[in-house]
Amino acid sequence: MIQNFEELASNDVRAHALQILEAGLEAAMPEMAVKRSISFDGHALKVGGKEFRPKGRIAVIGFGKASVKMAKAVEEVLGDAIDCGAIISPFEGRLRRVEVLVGTHPLPSRRNVEATEKLVKLARALEEDDLLLVLISGGGSALFSMPAEGITIEEKAMVSARLMKAGADIYELNAVRKHISKVKGGQLSKIAWPATVVSLIISDVVGDRLDTIASGPTTPDETTFADALDVLRRRRISVPRSVLSYLKKGARGEVEETPKPGDRVFSRTHNFIIARNLKSLKAMAAKARELGYRPFILTSRLVGEAREVAKALCSVLLSCRMDEEPLKPPACLIAGGETTVTVAGSGVGGRNQELALAACIEVEGHDVVLASMGSDGIDGTSNAAGAIIDGHTAKRAKECGLDPKTFLMENDSHTFFKKLGGAIYTGPTGTNVNDLIVGLVP
Repeated sequence: MIQNFEELASNDVRAHALQILEAGLEAAMPEMAVKRSISFDGHALKVGGKEFRPKGRIAVIGFGKASVKMAKAVEEVLGDAIDCGAIISPFEGRLRRVEVLVGTHPLPSRRNVEATEKLVKLARALEEDDLLLVLISGGGSALFSMPAEGITIEEKAMVSARLMKAGADIYELNAVRKHISKVKGGQLSKIAWPATVVSLIISDVVGDRLDTIASGPTTPDETTFADALDVLRRRRISVPRSVLSYLKKGARGEVEETPKPGDRVFSRTHNFIIARNLKSLKAMAAKARELGYRPFILTSRLVGEAREVAKALCSVLLSCRMDEEPLKPPACLIAGGETTVTVAGSGVGGRNQELALAACIEVEGHDVVLASMGSDGIDGTSNAAGAIIDGHTAKRAKECGLDPKTFLMENDSHTFFKKLGGAIYTGPTGTNVNDLIVGLVP
């Protein structure tokens, strides 16, 4: 899975860290997640202990980085029982009964809107006896995109980009996106009503909140137009006049709110999380144990500025190294989640590489290894998935005329690792369960 494994595995400990990351990736593969979650005997579809017996048609729609692989697995399980279907993916693919529509990510485009219109048309045509199987994964917010009246897709993309650059977390980002959209925040369930909606979800959100994954298209929305306006104020984001006007109309009650808890449309909607970060972390722990380490899962809910999170993680690694607490070496610390980067410089990078760059400064001269990567294989504005460092990384950098602190100040982590070595490359993995981090103390 890691394309440059041999290059990065310059010693046994670094090789072990990479093997542990690969175990986490394998546990998040969409095909296996779908097949272990659903079954079909020709009449009944069983999902998560529930049974569905549609008298009418079965339609499949999906959106996200994992949608092609998820749909392929669904086709293998349901076969000719699928009446029709279409998915939106950032990657090309060919399926037997489900059409693959290619969209743009991380920012939405007109192509995404046209693809979303096809999915909406399919869902709206369903009747009470029909079942809509919805495949949701990371990246779905951008791919499944239909702006509210009077707002262009370019304006919507601009708002998302400015929020991300300002360091907005996923909850803030989605509170705004839901309220300038026709399909997010439970609105897909409303469109498909009165058909039965069954959503299979791969969570890319810290804490696995259903209303946040892909902006919760089949989940009640507890945020409001007023919340969206508050995010823009707190983050000091300037937005196009059309966006601000629409949000203010909503806050005044002149535009219908997104469906809330208790709305009848959710009485026929069923959401199932079939893969998540914690499952990958447990697979990583099992691999670490197999390799002879004492594993400990710190958290699957890691958040905060990447460089500050790095300091906290490294303090625990160094405590294991020097104090044998909380674990006696050989120790393996595992964490997952999604950090953020507030961009102040003009460099190229991503949260995982920035975390690793900050970590190499903290552990200089100590016998530890840390690796961090995005499970989707894409880290920020680079083509790397993440990076691996050890106690010698900072020293080697300085010997090459590279100052880690300068690159960190410029948010230029990818350039640093590209010049020095240490960037992890996987290519797009076709899944996304947030970030995977491993620290080893041999």
